[in-house]
Amino acid sequence: MAEKFDSIVVGAGPAGAAAAYTMAKAGLNVLVLEKGEKPGAKNVFGGVIFKHHTEQIAPDFWKTAPIERRVVEYQYWFMSKESHVLVSHRNQRFNSQYNAFTVHRAKFDPWFAKLAEDAGATIINRTTADDVIKNNGKIVGVKTERGDVYADCVIAADGVNSVLARQAGLRGELNPDAVVLAVKEVIALPKQRIEERFNVGPDEGVAALLVGWGSGMHAGFLYTNRDTLSIGIGVSMRDLDKSGERPNTLLEQFKSHPSIAPLIQDGELKEYAAHLIPEGGYDHVARVYMDGMLVVGDAAMLVNAINWEGTNLALTSGIIAGETLIEAKKRADFSSRTLSKYRKRLEESFVLKDLRRFRNVPSFFSSHPHFFTLYPELANELAYMWHIADDETKDARIRRMKATLFKRRSKLGLARDAFNLWRLLS
Repeated sequence: MAEKFDSIVVGAGPAGAAAAYTMAKAGLNVLVLEKGEKPGAKNVFGGVIFKHHTEQIAPDFWKTAPIERRVVEYQYWFMSKESHVLVSHRNQRFNSQYNAFTVHRAKFDPWFAKLAEDAGATIINRTTADDVIKNNGKIVGVKTERGDVYADCVIAADGVNSVLARQAGLRGELNPDAVVLAVKEVIALPKQRIEERFNVGPDEGVAALLVGWGSGMHAGFLYTNRDTLSIGIGVSMRDLDKSGERPNTLLEQFKSHPSIAPLIQDGELKEYAAHLIPEGGYDHVARVYMDGMLVVGDAAMLVNAINWEGTNLALTSGIIAGETLIEAKKRADFSSRTLSKYRKRLEESFVLKDLRRFRNVPSFFSSHPHFFTLYPELANELAYMWHIADDETKDARIRRMKATLFKRRSKLGLARDAFNLWRLLS
C-alpha cells in the first residue's frame, strides 16, 4: 500500500468504476478502494441503468451484462388511500431501441467494475478510506486501515455520505432538505407471474413512480426484475423528522395499499435496504475539485430529482473525471488550475445543464406539498365521480365535479398552482 498511483478512486460503484476504466484504458496506474466485500455489496438503488450512458464504457453491454429486464413501459401512479389514476407510456421502440434496463446492483456492479480491472485498474475490496492525506493544502493520498496510500489525484466516489469530500472540506454535513431516505424491498415472484401481473413479455419490464398514497410528501417506486420486484418509498429527511414516523412503517402502509397489494401477493421477501438519495438539485452540488482531488456521482450530489435519474449522471461524471485526470497527467499538473476543467465540462454536459435548468424543483415541491397529497386525491375523486353510471345527467355531474374541485382548491389557488408549475418547468 506504500506504492504511489496516478489516481486513487474510492468507491467501485458506477461513477468510480467509470472513472477507473477511463483512466486505466489510457494507461494510468489506477487503484480502486471498495469498502464492501465486492463492488455493489454496499450499494442500494431502485433501479435502472441507461443504455446511452453505459455503452460509452461497454458497447452492447446488455448482451453480456447481468441485466434483469429491458424497460418497455413507464408508469406514473397518482394515488389516494384506496384508489389510483394511472398514466403510462409503453412503446414498442423500446424493444429495438433500448433505453433502460432494470438491474440488481449486487450483480451488475461487480461485472461493471471488472471492466475497469480488465483495463488495468487494481481493485482492493474490504478497504475503507477514512481520511484524506494533505500536503501543503493539496490532497496527496488517503488513509485506510491497511495503511496510507498515495496518488497524484484522489477521486471521491464514496456515495452520498462521502467521508472524503467532507474531510477535504469540499462538502459540509448533509442538509436534511437536500436528501431523501429511500427504503426498499426485493420481493421474489415467479417470472411468469410477474409477466402476467404487469402484462409484459419475456425480458420486458416496467418502471413506475407513484405519488399521493400517504399523508405527506412521499413517493414510491416499483421496478420489475427477472423474478423479483424492487419496491420502495422515498421520504424527505426533513419531513420524516417532523412526522416522527418510521420508514419501515411507511413502507408497510405503501405495500398494503389496495392497488399495490395484489401485485406483490404471495411474494417472498429477499432483501430489505435503506439508502440516502441526494435530491437537493443544482444548489446543493458539492464543490467538485481542489488541488489533487475530484468528486463524482452521489458524493457530488449529482441526482436529478425531477425523474429520479442518478446512474446516468454518475457514469458521465466518472468518465469526465477520468478524462480530466488523463489531461492532468499529460501536463503533470494536478492542481486546481487543471482540475477545474472537470467542473467546466460538467457544466457543459447534460449533468449540470439539467440540474441548473430545474434547480428550483426540489424547493418548489417542498414548499408546495399539496401537489403530492391534494391533487392525487382530487384526481381519484373526480375520476370516480365521472365513471359512476346512474340517473344523474352529465351536465349535473360536471357541475358537481366542479363544486368538489373548487371546494378543495379555490379557482385562484388552481390558477396560481398552474402558473407556478408552468413557470417552474418552462
